[in-house]
Amino acid sequence: MLMRTRQDLTKRIRGYLRDGTTALSDSEFTHPTSAYICPDQLRLERDTLFRDEPLLIGLSGQLPNPGDYLTDSYCGTPLLFVRQKDLSLSGFINSCRHRGAPIASGSGSCKGRFMCPFHAWSFGLNGELLNVPGSEGFSGIDRKQSGLIPISVTEKNGLVWAIPNPKRVRDKIDVEKFLGGLAGEIESYGFESYHHLETKVVHPNMNWKLGIEGFLESYHLGPLHKTTVSPLYYTNVGTSDAFGLHHRMVSVRRSISEVDDDSVVERDFLRHTIVIYTLAPNTILIYQRDHLEIWRLFPNRQDPGKCTMVFSFYIPEPIKDEREQRYWDANFKLALNTVVEEDLALSEKIQRGFESRAQESVVFGRNEPALSCFHTSLQAMTV
Repeated sequence: MLMRTRQDLTKRIRGYLRDGTTALSDSEFTHPTSAYICPDQLRLERDTLFRDEPLLIGLSGQLPNPGDYLTDSYCGTPLLFVRQKDLSLSGFINSCRHRGAPIASGSGSCKGRFMCPFHAWSFGLNGELLNVPGSEGFSGIDRKQSGLIPISVTEKNGLVWAIPNPKRVRDKIDVEKFLGGLAGEIESYGFESYHHLETKVVHPNMNWKLGIEGFLESYHLGPLHKTTVSPLYYTNVGTSDAFGLHHRMVSVRRSISEVDDDSVVERDFLRHTIVIYTLAPNTILIYQRDHLEIWRLFPNRQDPGKCTMVFSFYIPEPIKDEREQRYWDANFKLALNTVVEEDLALSEKIQRGFESRAQESVVFGRNEPALSCFHTSLQAMTV
C-alpha cells in the first residue's frame, strides 16, 4: 500500500479509536428484500453483471508457463484461459465449434493442442482448429472461421480480467479506468509474484449478494465471531472509501493499540489491519497481513436463493518445507471455516427469512457505508 495512503488511514483510525466511533455515511440506507429473492432481478444481474462487465478471474501466477491453462465457468459462460508461447494470455469460450462440448477442464498444462472429448476435434493454444477426424463429413466448413471463439482478456498488476461476452472481444479492458483510482494502490502490493496455494468452491443456499455483504462491515465481528476473529479485531471500527464502482474498507487489529508511534504504525500498517476491497460486481479482494484472499460470488442459473462462492488463497513465496505448508494450510482453513461455518450459515437463515416475504426491506446503518456503496454500484451497473 502506498505510504501516503497509510498515513491518511492511520490518522483516521487513531481518531476513531480515540473518539469511540467509525466511518459513517450521511444517512441510513433502506434496501428491498426483493433484491435477494426476485427471479427477474436474478436474470437482470446474470445478463448484465456477469456477461458484459469485466470480471476478475484470478492471478497471473496461476498460469506462469507457455501452455498453462485455466477454465472458469462460474459466471454462466464456459471460459478457457491459455498462456501463449510468447507469454501473452488468451481467453476463449470453452466450447468445441462442432457440438459445443468443453475442450478442457480444471487447470493444467497443455502440450500443444486441446482435444474435444466428444469427437476428438483438436485446437491449438491460440484457438486455431487443427484437426477434424472424418473431415470428409465437414467439407463445407471454413476451418479458419471454426477455431475457438475468443473473448477479451487483460492482465494488469498480476490480476487477470475478462469480459465473458464474446461479442465484446474487441473491447480492450482499461483496468486503470475501471478501478476508478485503485489501480496504483493494487499495483503497490506486487501481486505479479504471488503463488496460488489453493481454491475451494462452496455452494451456499443464499443469494450471491448476501455473500458479498458478509465482508462489508465489522459491526458483526463481536456478536458472530466471538471465538474466531473477534479477539483479533475491533468491532465496529474501520475506514470506508469509494473509488467509482469499487470500495476499500480497512478493519483494525487490536495490535494497533500496542504501538504508540504513528510512524511505526504507518510503516507496519498492513500488520495491524485487514484491507478489504470490493471490486464490482462480485469480488472481495482481501490483503491479510502476509497473504492475499480472493472471494468471488456468482448467482445460481435459476434460483435467486442459491449461489457459488469461489475462495482462492495466494502467498508471496513458494512453500519451502513442511512447516510452511502447515502454516499456510492452517491459515487457509481458518479463513474458510470462519466464513462457511459462521457467516454463510447465518446468511442462509437470513435468506430463508427473506423468502417468507414477511419483511419488505432491511436497513444498513450509517456505520455500514460499504454496504450502501456496494448496492448503489450494482444499481448503476444494471441500469
